[in-house]
Amino acid sequence: MTAGTVVTCLLVLLGVALLVGPWILGTANRLDRLHVRTDAAWAALDAALARRAVVTRAVVASVRVNADVSDVLRGAADRAERAGRGDREAAENELSRLLGALDRAVLAPALAAELSDAEQRVVLARRVHNDAVRDTLTQRNRRVVRWLALAGTAGQPEYFEIAEPLEEGETAVLTPRPAARVVMVDGDDRVLLFQGFDPARPQESFWFTVGGGVEQGEELHEAAVREAFEETGVKLTAEDLVGPVWRRRTVFSFDGETFDADEWFFLARPPEFVVDTSGFDEVETRTVQRHRWWTAEELRATEDTVYPLQLAEVLPDLLADSWDGRTRAVR
Repeated sequence: MTAGTVVTCLLVLLGVALLVGPWILGTANRLDRLHVRTDAAWAALDAALARRAVVTRAVVASVRVNADVSDVLRGAADRAERAGRGDREAAENELSRLLGALDRAVLAPALAAELSDAEQRVVLARRVHNDAVRDTLTQRNRRVVRWLALAGTAGQPEYFEIAEPLEEGETAVLTPRPAARVVMVDGDDRVLLFQGFDPARPQESFWFTVGGGVEQGEELHEAAVREAFEETGVKLTAEDLVGPVWRRRTVFSFDGETFDADEWFFLARPPEFVVDTSGFDEVETRTVQRHRWWTAEELRATEDTVYPLQLAEVLPDLLADSWDGRTRAVR
């Protein structure tokens, strides 16, 4: 290679650096601003949740509230305030459920209005927070951000899933939803997940395991077998299922309805098959976008939202050891 060629190559590289460098710097700065925005949004949501707990204690102190109801509400508010980030959603959802069942007519008008205001501030703060998380995750998932590790050591933001209170005049009822779910694993220890969204919040997609609600009079194993066939085309039997290995209790909203979910997870290792989603119902057809097989390493690395949230953490142990008969709680 001649000296002239070397100089030309260096000049080309310098030109590329001058053109691309500012763009990369701008991308990194935008990501930094998004992380700052997400942190600020979480601080605002945390403050709104804390205020709701304070107002709940004011409700507890009201002489018009039944003593038994007061004790339950006080305990729920205290647990919500003390809960760590991993347990915060469940604790706040429990408080939401209890407040939703509270007879507001027994409260002084000013206190009822203050409670309603505190709840609506939580709703707004949660939406702002989740919007910030969505935008940050979108930026972090860009190829240039991943390839150049522009996110640095910043932690991955997470959506905060909490059921929203009912509108004025609606009946405060949570729909019980027992569910049977199947952790369907292939010969390479990959788990099958679907990606979908809530029609009320189509901008927030998430991944979830095979399975769904238990029908009236149906046993858990029967429901798991039926759901597996409807969603994947695989014909399992109750003997093909291990478990229930996990149980997840949560409150969530979907398409405007709020559910008190009790999810039971079974492990299944069917022979190799092609996923057939022709058995999807209308809602699944409308809201499920795609499916794919995930390794535990991919689950740990992804910045997508996956349910259960602890799947990457608990899946390896489930696959490595024979089931000991215990049903473990996951979130």
